[in-house]
Amino acid sequence: MSDMLKDIKGPDDIKKLDLPALIELSGEIRERIIETVSCTGGHLASSLGVIELTIALHYVLDSPVDKIIWDVGHQSYSHKLITGREERFSTLRQYRGISGFPKRTESPHDHFGTGHSSTSISAALGMAEARELKGEDFNVVAVIGDGAMTSGLAFEGLNNAGHLGIPLIVVLNDNEMSISRNVGALSSYFNRILTGELYQRFKKDTKAFLEGIPKVGDRMYRLAHKLEETVKSLLLPGHIFEELGFNYIGPIDGHNIENMIETFKRIRRADGPVLVHVITTKGKGYEFSEKNPSWFHGVGPFELTTGSPKGTGGLASYSDVFGNTLTELAKKDERVVAVVAAMTEGTGLGDFARTFPDRFFDVGIAEPHAVTFAAGLAANGFIPVVAVYSIPAEVL
Repeated sequence: MSDMLKDIKGPDDIKKLDLPALIELSGEIRERIIETVSCTGGHLASSLGVIELTIALHYVLDSPVDKIIWDVGHQSYSHKLITGREERFSTLRQYRGISGFPKRTESPHDHFGTGHSSTSISAALGMAEARELKGEDFNVVAVIGDGAMTSGLAFEGLNNAGHLGIPLIVVLNDNEMSISRNVGALSSYFNRILTGELYQRFKKDTKAFLEGIPKVGDRMYRLAHKLEETVKSLLLPGHIFEELGFNYIGPIDGHNIENMIETFKRIRRADGPVLVHVITTKGKGYEFSEKNPSWFHGVGPFELTTGSPKGTGGLASYSDVFGNTLTELAKKDERVVAVVAAMTEGTGLGDFARTFPDRFFDVGIAEPHAVTFAAGLAANGFIPVVAVYSIPAEVL
């Protein structure tokens, strides 16, 4: 394998590459992330799944003028490598090294600091509205996924974005196939039609023509629009986003660089909010991570050839001690229950969940709901423990 990555000092450098070179670059980035995280620990599976998506976004957009906002920011490793941090990447999550998340003071390409989670759409919408108020011209893209769409905040952002109707691109990285399990040829073809300039021009001209017909024009346009929505809801899985005011595009293969580049080129000048649904494989390109993406979601140093964790000198982690202690307490008191926000293994409660499945609640990435749900349990006689962890400032 060649060593193109060392020559990538910023997004402009990848724009010089042809498609075969971009595909080769994705392999180099994947290898570099695996090697680095095996030494430093970090969020591996999520980062491996968005490499091609990251390349496509930076190839089409003009960062940092255009703004890419990463949700659950541990997906941003390939973004860091493309935006001038290749030489320091070995310091990932180390003292005085580069952050494991987007960090505004670290790079002009990191437009919003984030760790966990579901803030991207609201933040991106605020930036887009500021652009409109100032009369500026640039794209704003929110990349959300890895469970973040389960948060109420994400839907609040979607709802407000649909209401405002200003240009905004939301990329839904569906790495659990929770919305759609298939990327079909029909939907890919249909989306090429829907994003094409000819179709968009025809749609606008038809609207103007129908509304110009006296007395019956408005009714005819509403009928035609309803028919269009019915056809799209039958062929595409994103009807809920259409109802929220977004133009839904997808699902598309999140590892097909050529297809994503074509899609992003078509929609970057859209005159309203667009949601692009991409299907990715969490942990892609590393056998052990693909087979066990949950364990490799956030992992300590590990052996490259086996995927096994490196020795810790026999010391248990704080999370292990916490989880084991809570499990023992639960054995003695049936009122003890555990509540987590999509961080079962990370909080050390994997054994608790397996031992007491009826007393364990993973509510998804919804920390406010987790705490209030626990308060309801407590109000009715249980002893809930809400497990949410934070990151030391020096790691950020």
